[in-house]
Amino acid sequence: MDDTALKITIVPALAEVSPQEWNAVANPPGERYDPFLSWEFLEAMESSGAATPNTGWIPRHLLIRGESGTLRAAMPLYAKMHSRGEFVFDHSWADAFERAGGAYYPKLLAAVPFTPVTGRRRLVPPGPDAPQLKAALLAGAIQLAEENKVSSLHINFVDAEDADLLANTGLLARTDQQFRWENDGYAGFDDFLAALSSAKRKNLRKERAKAQEGLTFVHLTGDAITEDHLDRFFHFYIDTGSRKWGSPYLTRESFSLLRERMAGDLLFVFAMEDGEPIAGAMNLIGSDTLYGRYWGCSDHRSMLHFETCYYQAIDFAIEHGLKYVEAGAQGGHKLARGYVPMLTRSAHWIAHPGLRDAVADYLTREREAVESDMDYLAGRAPFKKDG
Repeated sequence: MDDTALKITIVPALAEVSPQEWNAVANPPGERYDPFLSWEFLEAMESSGAATPNTGWIPRHLLIRGESGTLRAAMPLYAKMHSRGEFVFDHSWADAFERAGGAYYPKLLAAVPFTPVTGRRRLVPPGPDAPQLKAALLAGAIQLAEENKVSSLHINFVDAEDADLLANTGLLARTDQQFRWENDGYAGFDDFLAALSSAKRKNLRKERAKAQEGLTFVHLTGDAITEDHLDRFFHFYIDTGSRKWGSPYLTRESFSLLRERMAGDLLFVFAMEDGEPIAGAMNLIGSDTLYGRYWGCSDHRSMLHFETCYYQAIDFAIEHGLKYVEAGAQGGHKLARGYVPMLTRSAHWIAHPGLRDAVADYLTREREAVESDMDYLAGRAPFKKDG
């Protein structure tokens, strides 16, 4: 590949890139489909007012074009004025640096806004030029950071392969954990239950029976999703967001744009009582994974959250042959429901040598703690023990 034929540019809005050319590098044909990397999702976050300069998300998407002008590679990139909506928490780094007289913000972030889902962040189609294009994306992002004198570059929820490559270039490696359910070829929910220990199996049956009492559950995808459904769900979303983190990230228009552009990738689960929804969960559908995103309710009855978000998601995944269900960040309570720990990874470039050394030391100890916790939780999984 002739590097001199490549042109690196920064665009301040994804609307300046056509959906076809962005999706050609974000979700190349034949590769695993990630709905969060699609133009439809990322641009909806911007044009709906969720991820904009007004909310502290300043798009600076990095593009690499070939000599003919064809988009060869891209990176979803943002200048950030805070650390909210990221789910890789660096607030203590910012506090320490600013107490020492530094300016942590703005920083650069390669990520999907408001979405703690592992995926590719250097969007390069497979091919012989892929390593060089990935290297060019990283070099371009670091150059942008240096030229603008920002404190750092963060690449969040990166896949395992790219995490190793980024660490080999000298970026600081960070790990954490989430919980994921895996479909072991189950024909139905009862097959999944049969894989659990007797005590856990009985507990899950009791939870489902209690949650389902007097309710019906509906799954809506594609054209079955209406604006009225979105109105109902947005009410749930605002209530949950206000109680959990103070200010929900997505706007009402965000949901309408997602429905308009990618309804086939959406799954809404509603718990219905006398024909009216009292709880709902929104999921996105990938090629092999169901991603749980948001939930809310108007009736805080016992076990309703577990049923709406976890068990109904398992039902859908089994019925549609999906391999995994990822139910979002954190939540050790998911372990008893058959969701087991998985490692998440991020990579960090920090300009100031003193801050970099301090963070590197911290991350060494944090990785050891995460590994120890993963081992502990794996030993407490609810499945039958061999032998």
